[in-house]
Amino acid sequence: MRRLLLLAALAAVACGARPPKEETMAQVRERVLADAQAQAVYMDSLLTVMAGPDRPSLCPRNFRDGKLVTSDIDWWCSGFYPGVLWMVYEQTGDEAFRDLAVKHTLPLAELLNHKTDHDIGFQLMSSFGKMAQDCDPEFLGSEGISPDSVLTRGAAALASRFLPTAGVIRSWDHGKWNFPVIIDNMMNLELLMDYGDREVAEKHALTTMKNHFREDGTCYHLVNYADDGTVLGKQTVQGFADESAWARGQAWALYGYAMMALKEKEAGHMDLADTFYGVAAKLEDWLLPRLPEDGVPFWDFSQTDYRDASAGAIIAGGLLKLREYRDAKDDGKGLRAAERILRTLASPEYLAEPRTNGGFLLKHSVGHLPNKSEVDVPLTYADYYFLEALTLYPVSTN
Repeated sequence: MRRLLLLAALAAVACGARPPKEETMAQVRERVLADAQAQAVYMDSLLTVMAGPDRPSLCPRNFRDGKLVTSDIDWWCSGFYPGVLWMVYEQTGDEAFRDLAVKHTLPLAELLNHKTDHDIGFQLMSSFGKMAQDCDPEFLGSEGISPDSVLTRGAAALASRFLPTAGVIRSWDHGKWNFPVIIDNMMNLELLMDYGDREVAEKHALTTMKNHFREDGTCYHLVNYADDGTVLGKQTVQGFADESAWARGQAWALYGYAMMALKEKEAGHMDLADTFYGVAAKLEDWLLPRLPEDGVPFWDFSQTDYRDASAGAIIAGGLLKLREYRDAKDDGKGLRAAERILRTLASPEYLAEPRTNGGFLLKHSVGHLPNKSEVDVPLTYADYYFLEALTLYPVSTN
């Protein structure tokens, strides 16, 4: 712990003097990474103090009224803080962060014994998925847990929610809907593509492409299906109105289809790759002229009250994945938009000072405004996708 506190202090000193405006993107990344190191250690210290015999495995949820709000591992965001730790370890190579990442990842294996929903993809790919990339393949935790075994079992659990007659994976088990599918589910398909049933993931993506999207390329949040696949209704539950473009929903769609396109391209399935790319590219064309000047969208594209840093970070990642798909044919528009978003998020308006903000990197995200939940607060997935997008940005171009 003494070593971690020293690391945090050094990182805080490195972040103390803000750099000049004309930073390169490599300098932006380096500065944010220093903040991430300080904040990750600070957040761990807060969680350690708050934990107890009845709640040994706390996960950060948000920071509100000067207090860190936590959840248990069942909350859909439980994997994002471990993911931040793995990315810090990957960028620094410091074993202290590897140890922290392992500490906060291994408890999530218990999710395999819980009744979970589609979010097991979010929970496991951001934690055990990163662990599988950054640890030796034969790595076993103290309880004999290997990342590959957890991910494979998690993929099977996700695939069990697939309804063949409808061609989609069920999202929520609650609510008034018969068989609800939300656009967020596109992000969970990565677990199936890498560790499970690719055909289920492909079918879900194709059905979602058919039923979730409007003519202009934007998407609804939720589609409700009958058991035979008939569409019973379309809604935007967490957006301003059913026909509005909820910002994070568009971000999930952009990133999700860009990810699917890349996975199919890597496998040599170019027909599917181009199909999925087309969905993301059409949405990109809609998004780019509608982003604010600084790149960070309001929580819904029909509104101008609260910005949503989480949507901005996810959009930046999606744009960078589309650029990767296009490779040499990229025209640079998406790259420039991603850079604008990332520079804004790395500015004092959004990036927290070390040892503040409950240990979160970013301020000003929106969870579920219609439900008056998590409005203008930091959120773990904002931090996760912000760091990821910075690692995806090709610093050699700047």
